[in-house]
Formats: sequence, C-alpha cells, structure tokens
Amino acid sequence: MSMQIRETTSKFVKVRCPKCKNEQITFSKAASTVNCLVCSKTLAEPTGGKSRIKSRVLEVLE
Repeated sequence: MSMQIRETTSKFVKVRCPKCKNEQITFSKAASTVNCLVCSKTLAEPTGGKSRIKSRVLEVLE
C-alpha cells in the first residue's frame, strides 16, 4: 500500500500597501478581509478559494 503526500497549494505572500507602502505578510487563501495595519486600506478579499489580492505582491514565501 503506497501513501501519497499531498502538497499544499496555499502559501504566505508578502504584499505592499499601495497607499502607505507598508509591507506585511498575509495568507494566500485568507477567509476574511485583510486590511493594512497602518492605514486600514483593504489589501485582500476572500473569494471562497484564493484571496483577491488588491495590492502588489512582493514575494511568495515557501
């Protein structure tokens, strides 16, 4: 009997706020709205699967 190990498709992403240039890390499949910690601008919205990211993605973290 062989076992398959499934790799996750979700990642953490580093994004930059378009308004205040703050950088923060969020989950690519966030279940709730992600706001900037400095200016409260919406950075990502949930869609039921992957988040709709409304800011610039700087890096995808493994």
